[in-house]
Amino acid sequence: MAALEGETSKASSRIGRHLFAQECTFVRGVATLPDLPDPTLPEVAFAGRSNVGKSSLLNGLTGRKTLARTSNTPGRTRELNFFDLAGRLMLVDLPGYGYARASKSDIERWNKTLRSYLRGRPNLQRLCLLIDARHGLKDGDEEMMKMLDTSAVVYRVVLTKVDKLSAAELESTAAKVTTVLKTHPAALPELITTSARKNLGLSELQSDLATLANPQ
Repeated sequence: MAALEGETSKASSRIGRHLFAQECTFVRGVATLPDLPDPTLPEVAFAGRSNVGKSSLLNGLTGRKTLARTSNTPGRTRELNFFDLAGRLMLVDLPGYGYARASKSDIERWNKTLRSYLRGRPNLQRLCLLIDARHGLKDGDEEMMKMLDTSAVVYRVVLTKVDKLSAAELESTAAKVTTVLKTHPAALPELITTSARKNLGLSELQSDLATLANPQ
């Protein structure tokens, strides 16, 4: 049985790596819902606090150094950025929350757009909620989780920058986050630990997301 599970895991990893090695192109940045691309592909969105390492993770997943840099250019920092992965999966880079320089009206407008996107996007299959492993869950993360719960969007928590922690520290943080996940109905129970800098956990996340892509 263990050998069979090992072979299945290897096959899943190969499928995930193959998908994320394909061409990934920037489609558009969207500030208002009427500008959303047609919902023709399954979508996976990535959310997290500012400086959580979201751009690094997206670049690491796709094997590119500058894919997510588009979302950091002037005028796009408050937009939903869409990337077409091989015509099989749409990756959606959401603006980081917790940014201190945004005005209250900007934050309210963004939250309204985000809630509408989460509740009304029929092809949104999954949201990856990125949490900095060094800091654990913050108030903004809890607010996002509650929003996802009420929107009935299935989400996977992904710990980032785990290379910055000792094994004991990571185990403690992961246990605390896993306990909180049990109280959120839309959260998947298992989290994934990653480090884009050390290329840790990326294959596992690729395999997980590949199951949501359109078949070839």
